[in-house]
Amino acid sequence: MTVLFRRAALAFVCLAVSAATQADDATPRFSSDQCAISTPYNVLVDTGGVWLYRDSGAPKEIFFHDGRLSVDREVQTVGTADAARLRQLESGARVLMPQVTTVARESVGVAFDALAGVVESMTGSARKVRQVERHRSDTLAYIDTTLGTGRWDQDVFGEGFESRIEAAAEQMTGSLGRSVMWQVFTGRAGRMEARAERLEAELDRKIEARSAALETQADSLCTQVRELQSIQAALDYRFNGQRLVMLEDAPPGD
Repeated sequence: MTVLFRRAALAFVCLAVSAATQADDATPRFSSDQCAISTPYNVLVDTGGVWLYRDSGAPKEIFFHDGRLSVDREVQTVGTADAARLRQLESGARVLMPQVTTVARESVGVAFDALAGVVESMTGSARKVRQVERHRSDTLAYIDTTLGTGRWDQDVFGEGFESRIEAAAEQMTGSLGRSVMWQVFTGRAGRMEARAERLEAELDRKIEARSAALETQADSLCTQVRELQSIQAALDYRFNGQRLVMLEDAPPGD
């Protein structure tokens, strides 16, 4: 009985950690400072160009497309070299956004695979696993209608992404607790533990492999973000005498 409840407690801890998308150091947590680089802006990348916007601070809005620059809705004069740099920034953003979407979807896949694996091992219930899949579908749909459309809204996306995983973990944790107690009191604890032992090693291998691949993808994204920051730093344009900062080093500890 002690071993059983220790295993159950460990599973619940894993769920809580996974809910924060930090089940493994290789699993990226989605925020604007993922690569030790942050942006104070929300971002929209579409066929019309690249928009960066925020509620406060100066400038509040930056837009560039095909080498042209607008700051706070006023067209700015830029030289030939800066026009080329702006095109590079736009091209880089167009390449980066779909890749970020792919990594976000894969991160969701890893988190929900871990959650589904725990649910299956603890309950053996296909119905409960289907409940996890419904949460997965909801979260993927959320990604597709935000990042998938070229929009990174920090307030909406960050909270919305994690809240969906947290809600799934919380709901399933309550369900798992009831299932564990039922199996214990009906004499099925041994069967549950055997099932958990059988599935645990396989699940660990799958999650570890996918997390390693995810880390490689995330590292590649960070390399691209740093390249964009370098292009930004080379801009000759000045806003009120200051460099135009769209990407900046994240404060230590963030």
